[in-house]
Amino acid sequence: MIRIGIVGAENTHSAAIAKTLNVGKKVPGCRVVAIWGETDKFAKAAAREGRIPKIVKRPADMIGEIDAVIIDHRHAKYHLQAAEAFLKARLPMFIDKPFSYRLAAGKKFLARCRRAKVPITSFSTLPASKCFAAFAGKVKKAKQVCSVASFGPCDLNSQYGGIFFYGIHQVDALLGLFGTEVKAVCVSKTARGADAVVSLFWKDGLTASLHCLMGYSAGFHITVATGAGPISARLQSDPDPYLAGVRIFCKMFRTGKEPLDHKRILAPVAVLEAMEKSVKTGKVTPVARV
Repeated sequence: MIRIGIVGAENTHSAAIAKTLNVGKKVPGCRVVAIWGETDKFAKAAAREGRIPKIVKRPADMIGEIDAVIIDHRHAKYHLQAAEAFLKARLPMFIDKPFSYRLAAGKKFLARCRRAKVPITSFSTLPASKCFAAFAGKVKKAKQVCSVASFGPCDLNSQYGGIFFYGIHQVDALLGLFGTEVKAVCVSKTARGADAVVSLFWKDGLTASLHCLMGYSAGFHITVATGAGPISARLQSDPDPYLAGVRIFCKMFRTGKEPLDHKRILAPVAVLEAMEKSVKTGKVTPVARV
């Protein structure tokens, strides 16, 4: 059995992943055996809901008792620091989205993982859903893609990283559909400053408008304008919205083979970092090279 530890219990994903593995037992041979929480209350709640047998006082206390780790803070700025001890222990790891809060730090961390031969991955579960896969198949068949619009919830002033928190879902989906070569972004805020439209410019000339909507509760929607007409989809979650993603990283834990190359992991961070700058300036902002 692959024994998995989770660092972070404030995020609801931690309990949901543990429920998928421990309660539903939907991935044979993988179980969450330990968790560390930002507070005792968070840890106990996640452990109870996900039937996690052990709560540790320090994240590093689970080393020696686990075979792989999930890093799952609500704010990406804590991810790499939390992962440090597990990299040194050479444990495979899944780092929840966004992978990191800064591109430079993310590059350095992944380079160290590569040198240490530590398997690592990070992604939003949105592009892993069956609905997204069906939509992507239709887009792939389109002979001419003219432009794109996506819509979803996002709080520009979130205490968990502003546009990074929830903005990652739309960014990850668009990069999954159209590639990582986004050269620039521009954020235009509404008069109230709560909502925003982000223009994305790919190197091949493709453009997209990404709508960040405060208080929007209808999930995520993408429309692709093609030469033959629009293709649209409301991206419905799978019955278990975490299962597809859990299967992906559990397979990596078993095989040691990373499902995404490091450029694909870093590209959303680069785009989000440029978006964060443009939120402040309102200007077209170049996206750093990955």
